[in-house]
Amino acid sequence: MSEQQAHNGVPEQQTAQHPERSTGRLYGVGLGPGDPSLMTVRAVEVIARADVVAYHSARHGRSIARSIAAQHLRPDHIEEALVYPVTTESTDHPGGYRGALDEFYESAAARLAAHLDAGRTVAVLSEGDPLFYGSYQHMHKRLADRYPTEVIPGVTSISAAAARLGTPLAEADEVLTILPGTLPEEELTARLAATDSAVVMKLGRTFPTVRRAMERSGRIAEARYVERATMPGERTDRLSAIDADTVPYFSVAVVPSRIAATEPPPPAERGEVVVVGTGPAGPLWLTPESRGALAAAEDLVGYTTYLDRVPIRPGQRRHGSDNKVESERAELALDLARRGRRVAVVSGGDPGIFAMATAVLEVASQDPYRSVPVRVLPGVTAANAAAARAGAPLGHDYAVISLSDRLKPWDVIATRLHAAASADLALALYNPGSRSRKWQVAKARELLLEHRAPDTPVILARDIGGPEESLRTVPLADLDPDQVDMRTILLVGSSQTQAVRRDDGTQTVWTPRRYPEA
Repeated sequence: MSEQQAHNGVPEQQTAQHPERSTGRLYGVGLGPGDPSLMTVRAVEVIARADVVAYHSARHGRSIARSIAAQHLRPDHIEEALVYPVTTESTDHPGGYRGALDEFYESAAARLAAHLDAGRTVAVLSEGDPLFYGSYQHMHKRLADRYPTEVIPGVTSISAAAARLGTPLAEADEVLTILPGTLPEEELTARLAATDSAVVMKLGRTFPTVRRAMERSGRIAEARYVERATMPGERTDRLSAIDADTVPYFSVAVVPSRIAATEPPPPAERGEVVVVGTGPAGPLWLTPESRGALAAAEDLVGYTTYLDRVPIRPGQRRHGSDNKVESERAELALDLARRGRRVAVVSGGDPGIFAMATAVLEVASQDPYRSVPVRVLPGVTAANAAAARAGAPLGHDYAVISLSDRLKPWDVIATRLHAAASADLALALYNPGSRSRKWQVAKARELLLEHRAPDTPVILARDIGGPEESLRTVPLADLDPDQVDMRTILLVGSSQTQAVRRDDGTQTVWTPRRYPEA
């Protein structure tokens, strides 16, 4: 290796394409958020030793990356300005905006490859970190498999924004979500509602959309704004105070850690109760809206088994109780809300299906709770979860009936079973049995056999989504009450329901959407 090669950091390496000669080395150099003093020592070393310094810019030719590294550039550096042909999606390129950019990246990569083939070391400058929304990554994807490459990480704008705000981003088990502001508003809203803390990048023209998403997700009061962190013209403020017409591309929105908040959240104008459906089991079936409501609540009220599914958060109060005191739970939640607390009532499945929404609304319709705001958030139902595991047994019209006679007499249940079965509806049977209550399943089987063939598929779905999940399909005539408990839901097919054994040995159950004409 020559002295000049050692100085430039060029390894003595041969390529498969050109075994007789060595190539240059490609560097992706992270420069940090803007302040030159935040460049790493390694970044400065690489720039100093490079033969070629490349940087991206808009058509005006001014490169922020070059300005950050300017004091480290030598007069004899070969500079490659990689000038974007477009900066908005308006273009007459035959391939559209994406086609114009792909052509530009290919051309830029070819220019850098020519230097690398000539044995020159190339440093591609990148604001922030090269592989975090950085322009360098498009060169990396096209060149790193052909040339020796090293990426020098840099301080991201996210870290710089948090430092300038003096606010932690995430603590303990909190989840930090990083979002591009270019996402559709609905997607931004859902992700902001679901996460603990967030940073939204790429503001500029997307700011009105981001602001609406913050408002719709209930995060606007927490959100902060940082513009040009560590650079001249830096600005920080509450997001709600920012004029959209003044927002540049180099700005971010930050929803910081709730746990480590340096100032308490603004007090609620008035309390409210949100009834949250957690689905049939763990967090995989929890909707973003429900996840956000649980995180934002000051008090959680619910059956202890369902409360245990919700992560413990510092500052939240949990009010667990037995599963047979729905009215008392509802009254407790409404009392807390009357005192200005944000309360989430935790319900399994969907709160409006044999669950807590009815109990809360019933109490809320009485004095002194009529003025307390109540919202109900949907959840995945046990019936839908079990049906999805089995295939599509509820693919046509179906009825949902609880076999529990604790709140209604058996005669009513029997009448409804007869009606639904005679109408040839598929059935989802909730609360079919318990250790002390077996006869209802046997009686339901007897009633259904008056209208259904003995080989009608019945799905026994237990603890779907949980650690003891099991799923079996049996003929209606063979339905065994001893195989059923309170954690089981029964799905009974109609006369059209099919149970098919597939080539891999699994069985799928489905009900056709078409019904034969009479």
